Amino acid sequence: MPTEEVRARSEPPPAPGALLLCRAEPDAVAAVAPLLGEGMALARSGTGWSVLVPEGGPWRRGDEPVDRVVTGWAAALAVGAPWPVLALWWDADRAGYTLASGFRRPVGYVWLASGTPAGEDEAMRTFAARLGLDPVLDVQSLDRLTRPDPEADARARMRGLLAVLTRAGVSLPPGLDPGGPADRLGERARALPGARWTAGTQGDDAARPAARPPVARGLAGGVLALAEVAAGVPLMAWGARHRSGGWSVVGVLLTVHGASLLARTGTRAASFA
Repeated sequence: MPTEEVRARSEPPPAPGALLLCRAEPDAVAAVAPLLGEGMALARSGTGWSVLVPEGGPWRRGDEPVDRVVTGWAAALAVGAPWPVLALWWDADRAGYTLASGFRRPVGYVWLASGTPAGEDEAMRTFAARLGLDPVLDVQSLDRLTRPDPEADARARMRGLLAVLTRAGVSLPPGLDPGGPADRLGERARALPGARWTAGTQGDDAARPAARPPVARGLAGGVLALAEVAAGVPLMAWGARHRSGGWSVVGVLLTVHGASLLARTGTRAASFA
């Protein structure tokens, strides 16, 4: 039996994990990440990009699959901020990505653990268009990730995706390779120069006050608050109907934050009346 096959059979299947790439500077991401209520390490990830490394998640308790959880997280971050969020996720059977931007429906792609494509080709083109990638060279590279390749497993597909994203400024810090155990990724993220932690992180920094989302003033604040409430209410209903705790939590977070923002902007407006 070939050595590679013996090694592959002896290695345990990859534990579920995820990375959240935000097209924004760390300071901007730090302001909205606490809305997720989950401890995450935050670091710069290239020019104009940041990465959030979850320390855990509902998938570790067996409540929900990792892809559903991080899709909800990405949608929540993207709705409350003017930049897209790309969630990279993996488990023992599959790996993939979800791109969320504003109120548009998230788009994503999936590969089986063997690297077999299991998504729709059109999703890749939509993905490229929303990130402003080159419609010829980058789309050709992405199309290759949707074709059969017996020598490319799911992790290789993810590396191929990141290679395309380098041309958009993405550069994952050393040691944060998709497919690795979440605990190991968290340790490496905490050791990065300039790394910070969002609300919920355990350790010496747990007592550090979490950054509050910036409060937009005047009409802009009211519009943002209404948008969050408008997005949160149907998400809560959808989560309840489909028994999805992750989406329900996202809906609650958006609704509560939007209502709180409405109250603050309303109080501020009244004080200046």
